[in-house]
Amino acid sequence: MKTVVGISLGEGAQDFAFETRFLGKRLSVRRLGTNHSLEKARKLLAYWQDRADAIGIGVGKESWQVGAQRFESKESQRLIEAVTRVPATTGGRLTDILQEWAVRHVQNKLGHYFTNARVLFFSGTADYKLAQAMAEYTPNLEFADPLMQVGVPKMLTSLEQLQLYASGAHYVTDRVPEALTDNVLAREWRHLILRRAMREATVIVAPVHELDAFGLEELAGKTIVTSTVNDLRIAAFKARGVRLVVDGAPELFGHALAPSLLDAMIVAARGKAPEDLLEDDYVEILQGLGVEPRMVWPSGVRRMNRFAFVIHPLSQEYFKNIKPIEMLSHVTPPVLMDAVEKAMAYAPPFVYSKVEGIRSPTGTECEGWLISVGGTPKEIMGHSPEFTYKRLLEAARVARSLGAQIMGLGAFTKVVGDAGLTVARRAPLPITTGNSYSASGALWAAHDAMLRLRLVPPSKDGQKVKFKAMVVGATGAIGSVCARLLAMVAEEVYLVSPETAKLLSLKGSILKETPDAKLFLAASTERDIGGMDMIVTATSGAGKKILDIMKVKPGCVITDVARPLDLPASEVAKRPDVLVIESGEILLPGKVKMKNIGLPKGVAYACLAETIVLALEGRFENFTVGRSIEWEKVREIYRLGIRHGMTLAAISGVNGPFSDADIRKVRRLALAARAKAAPPAHPRGPRRKAAARRV
Repeated sequence: MKTVVGISLGEGAQDFAFETRFLGKRLSVRRLGTNHSLEKARKLLAYWQDRADAIGIGVGKESWQVGAQRFESKESQRLIEAVTRVPATTGGRLTDILQEWAVRHVQNKLGHYFTNARVLFFSGTADYKLAQAMAEYTPNLEFADPLMQVGVPKMLTSLEQLQLYASGAHYVTDRVPEALTDNVLAREWRHLILRRAMREATVIVAPVHELDAFGLEELAGKTIVTSTVNDLRIAAFKARGVRLVVDGAPELFGHALAPSLLDAMIVAARGKAPEDLLEDDYVEILQGLGVEPRMVWPSGVRRMNRFAFVIHPLSQEYFKNIKPIEMLSHVTPPVLMDAVEKAMAYAPPFVYSKVEGIRSPTGTECEGWLISVGGTPKEIMGHSPEFTYKRLLEAARVARSLGAQIMGLGAFTKVVGDAGLTVARRAPLPITTGNSYSASGALWAAHDAMLRLRLVPPSKDGQKVKFKAMVVGATGAIGSVCARLLAMVAEEVYLVSPETAKLLSLKGSILKETPDAKLFLAASTERDIGGMDMIVTATSGAGKKILDIMKVKPGCVITDVARPLDLPASEVAKRPDVLVIESGEILLPGKVKMKNIGLPKGVAYACLAETIVLALEGRFENFTVGRSIEWEKVREIYRLGIRHGMTLAAISGVNGPFSDADIRKVRRLALAARAKAAPPAHPRGPRRKAAARRV
């Protein structure tokens, strides 16, 4: 039986020993910790080189390469050179293989896990191969080498910067006196800067023992990429809120084996010197062992995905939420506020709010950022599409730097030009306009409102509901999908748009899907509006008068999908017997935290909700772009929304959510108005007969 010993600078309380058959050889394996004492490590090496057949030294790699520059660890080299009678290894090559494999395994198995993640390396030079692999998934890399090695409060932010630093780092470190970098003040300074970088990171790559000095504030919600995490470490990570540990050390024989120890076992079993082992040897051995990289969720599976969503001010009033402009607005004449409105259209994108606390019933969580561009609808529509494209692409770059994996377009940013196609083609991350869920949410809200009003007879099994519906803006992206949905359930559907040719084409398309649909076309609402039980307005009229609310039937449900609204509050107030809904807002799952966006707490516009649903599902793709919405995607996003706990929010109007009392009041006023408008009943009974005889 051969004896293999692993000497680690880690805790002695984590020692273990076992006997096993490995690669056809009987091995006695022992792990010995030195509690961070190099002196104790040297004594153990001197003792065991007379008694072991191979020794693994867990002090980090003895050498590594960054670009053309090769580095050597003097400390590791001295320990290796102290063992003269048996093979000794730090497992450096095996460490590189296992850690890179672990990262690629997680990316493949979980799908896009590291995409656009913000990754902090304690040492990019020591983990250069891993950094190269991570760079395939995200550009958001930070390297703490200057801080950790010479105390410079600067992070490197690219592989190119790391290579440049590495090419001259040895000159600096050799000339900086140790007293300047290894004193109490220097250590505290490094710790402060490093803590700040850790809080902003999504993923932290570091030796496991170097994380002992950090707590909940730095590690909560983080993914840790490291090596050799035992049960005690996992318990400690759980207490500090770590989300996922990606461990490069495989679990074999009931223990997490450090690469240095595993490499020593391979050396002993194969009878080769460490330098004689080839890459093919490692490939063959790892395949034969049947091991997989370890993914440890200390508190259970709690994946966190990330999104961004672009918003913009809908009027000058929104600028008053910005403190300096709020103060100016009290003393600034309207003409100067017009100038502010024009100037803000040129402002660079900025983060309006962080969004946190979203949690799906599946256990997946997501966080995101609302990124504001400064143009109002008036300014957006007053410039060329390219003007807005540039600002949206800049917002996408901001989103990517924050770690977002998908970005949604809100309000008029998804109307401009080709409705997101150009932005999706040029942006550095996937794009969705949210129009699929907007269409679904609009009719979800309208259906719920009609049920609560109880003014339309209930449907019978297999039959369409006996109500008339009108879609204003039927040839638009959302309007056309609303028309398709209504054609399946409503007895009659009236499609309104000034685009006659598109209307005729839309009718033919709907009849192919729903042959028994009764469809009526019109260029305006004037002729048919008085007979409608439901009206969906889905225009991009930007303040133009779309319909005359005074001609609407009492008890009609109007779902206003347009932003800005087609029906301002002053118009809605004229008809208290009509229910006007600000369409399809969605209640998000979890304890949501974000700044006010004009909706109740935890409620989002359907277009924002679509972005969140896709993030929760891990569908980082261009989902809804362009002016044509696919019916299949409308159904799919509705189904995914239900899966992730999305529910219809309280039906909201221009003055906020409708209560049950509000709904009852609309119903009462509608019934009274209908009764008043009804023609007088014909005379009945004896009097009617007598009158007939007299005639």
